[in-house]
Amino acid sequence: MSIDKKFLNLFIKVTEKAAIGASKFIGKKDKIGADKGAVDPMRRELNKINMEGRVVIGEGEMDEAPMLYIGEKLGTLNGPKFDIAVDPLEGTKFTANGEPNAFSVLVISEKGGLLSAPDTYMEKIVIGSNLPNNLMDIDNGVEKNIKLLAEAKSKNISDIEACVLKRPRHDNIVKELTKLNVKINYITDGDIAGALSVIGDKPKNDIYYSTGGGPEGVIVAAALSCFGGQIQGRLVLDNEEKLRAKKLGITDFKRKYNIDDMVKGDVIFCATGVTSGDLASGVKDLGNELEVNTFALHKSENIIKSVKNIYNKWTHFL
Repeated sequence: MSIDKKFLNLFIKVTEKAAIGASKFIGKKDKIGADKGAVDPMRRELNKINMEGRVVIGEGEMDEAPMLYIGEKLGTLNGPKFDIAVDPLEGTKFTANGEPNAFSVLVISEKGGLLSAPDTYMEKIVIGSNLPNNLMDIDNGVEKNIKLLAEAKSKNISDIEACVLKRPRHDNIVKELTKLNVKINYITDGDIAGALSVIGDKPKNDIYYSTGGGPEGVIVAAALSCFGGQIQGRLVLDNEEKLRAKKLGITDFKRKYNIDDMVKGDVIFCATGVTSGDLASGVKDLGNELEVNTFALHKSENIIKSVKNIYNKWTHFL
């Protein structure tokens, strides 16, 4: 069973409205305001859609409103049942500081199609398409993975470019990459954008090698299931987080997850730019109108497209 193609434009509208809401806070140094600016219109638009949606990847628990919380039901509750993964504003800091690569993202799957990942860290390796299956393995170590990747891409190791989230926890990875003479492209935030920098005809990076959010790993896997590419992830859990993971049905704490473990069945992925970045251009003020740009994917329909829409600045929330 697949998701009816009519839903793609409806979900594009959801991330467009969220991006517009967040855009009012660009450069205003207000991360909380920016996040709420995205959350409120996203919830409002999702609740207009004839579906029975349930948030499986969200921003917190029920008592942490106004965030879209795990388990929240969305839609008119009349229509097909969907699992929903949301990140209404990926890059709150980027938005607050007026920096690139902030966007609103939404993933829709058939019911039961998304791994309910706890809000914990996940080790991740992400590579692009047209490469041998299961090429990378977290347990291989950096050197072996880079050598395998260079061989598969017919590149010299010194020509490999790796995207790494700039955090002290990645110091050992950076040391290994530096020893191999790999070019490192750091990002300060934006786990999803960093991971997806390996896809496309002319990707900015050959590999994403970082430990970031577990929920973001599932969102990345959803995009890759449509676009092509590979991800392997493993949750990093302390004792308290293991208890939370058990409540979500996760009992093998050392399991390595690939795309098929995180995403099953049909998927829609939408990411609308708040500030301009690699996935989509940001919201543009055209005077009385606002231009919004979305990167959209629909797995069963083989749709990969960029969408540009114009809204009247004064009526876009109606």
